[in-house]
Amino acid sequence: MDWSDSAEQAAFRTKVQGVIDQMPDRYKAGEGDWERDRNNEDAGRREDARKWTESLAQEGWVAPHWPKEYGGAGLSPMEQFIFKMEMARADAPSVGGQGVSQLGPTLIVHGTEEQKAEHLPKILSGEVDWRQGYSEPGAGSDLASLQTRAIRDGDDYVINGQKIWTSLAHLADWLYVLARTDPDAPKHRGISFLLMDKHTPGISIRPLIDMSGRHHFNETFFEDVRVPASNRVGDENRGWYVGMTLLDFERSNITGAVSSRRTLDDLREYLKTSEGKQRAPGYAQNRLNVADRYIETDVMFNFSFRIISMQDRGLIPNYEASVSKLFNSEMNQKIALTGTRVFGLYGQIHDSADQRAPMKSKLTNQYLVSVSSTIAAGTSEIQRNIIATRGLGLPRG
Repeated sequence: MDWSDSAEQAAFRTKVQGVIDQMPDRYKAGEGDWERDRNNEDAGRREDARKWTESLAQEGWVAPHWPKEYGGAGLSPMEQFIFKMEMARADAPSVGGQGVSQLGPTLIVHGTEEQKAEHLPKILSGEVDWRQGYSEPGAGSDLASLQTRAIRDGDDYVINGQKIWTSLAHLADWLYVLARTDPDAPKHRGISFLLMDKHTPGISIRPLIDMSGRHHFNETFFEDVRVPASNRVGDENRGWYVGMTLLDFERSNITGAVSSRRTLDDLREYLKTSEGKQRAPGYAQNRLNVADRYIETDVMFNFSFRIISMQDRGLIPNYEASVSKLFNSEMNQKIALTGTRVFGLYGQIHDSADQRAPMKSKLTNQYLVSVSSTIAAGTSEIQRNIIATRGLGLPRG
C-alpha cells in the first residue's frame, strides 16, 4: 500500500476541499442533516439542503460512485476514498441517502430502462429519498426467513406484512421492499424486490424511539397495499439476488475511522479547557484508555486503506470488509464508553441542555446510539463467522 497521494490524487483532494468550503454555515458548524433539512418546515434549513445538493451535483458528487452515463461522477475507488475522507473530516452531510448508496446502484444493474429513467434523476436531484424495507420481527440476521407476502393480482401485487428497523422511513418518499411471492419455494428463492411510494394506501409507519430518545427507527405495516407489477426490479422470485446487489460500492469504512478520530480530537480539546478540567477526574487510567482509542483509529484507517487498495487493483474484498465492519462498530462503542468514563459521574448526564453536562452529553448519547452498531448491517457474530470461514478457512458448525 502507498499511503501518500499521487499528484493527481492530491489535486483531486484539493478540489474536494474547495467544494466543501462552500457548505452552508450550519453544515460547517456540524449541524447539518440533509434528510431532516430537505423537507423541513424551516425555510432556511430547506435552502441549506438545496444549496448543498446543487454544490455536489455540479461535480457529479451526489453519487460519486455511479457511472457518468447515469449522472454520477464515475470516480475510481481511490478517488471515492479521498472524497469520503474529506467529507468525514469536515463532518459534511451526504446527499441522497440510501437512494444514492444502495437503490441507485441496484437499479443500474437490475432495473429496466423505464425504471432507471423514472427514479435515477429524482435520486440525484434530492427530490425523492428512499428507505429500505428488509428486516422483520422474525427475520433479522436470517433475513431469508422473511414472511411479508406479495400476491399477484392482475397487473398489481397485493402486499401484507410488517417490517421493522426501517431507518428514517418517516422522512422518506419511497421504499424498496423484499417480499415473499412464492411461499413454497426454498427460503432464498420465492422473494421479489418491489418499489413503492410510501404514501400508497395501506402503508403505515410507526416510530420506534431508541434508548437515547431518538426517533430514527420505525416499524412499517402493509395492509392490502397494491403495487404495480412494473415496480418489481428483476425477475419474480429472484429478488434475493437483486437485494444482495444492494451494497455501497465503497466498503472501506473510512468515514468511521475519520469520524472516530474527530470525536477523540474534540474530547482532547475539551479536556484542555477549564470546564473540561473540572468535569474530568484526571485518572491515569483514563489517559491510557484515550491513548488506546487513538491507536485503534489508526488501525481502523489502515483496515480501510487495505480495502480501498484492493478495490483500486480490481480485487473484490470479502472477509476483509467483515474485519473492517466488526472492528469499526466495536471501536465506536469503546470510544463512546471511554469518553463517558473520563468524566466520572458527570458522564451519566443524558440531557444535553444540562449545564453540568460535559461536551453537551455528546459522548453519553453517542454511547447509547452505538450499542446498536454491533447489530446493524450484520451482527458482530455474523462478521466473526465470515472471518473464521472465509478468512481463516475454519470449518462451519
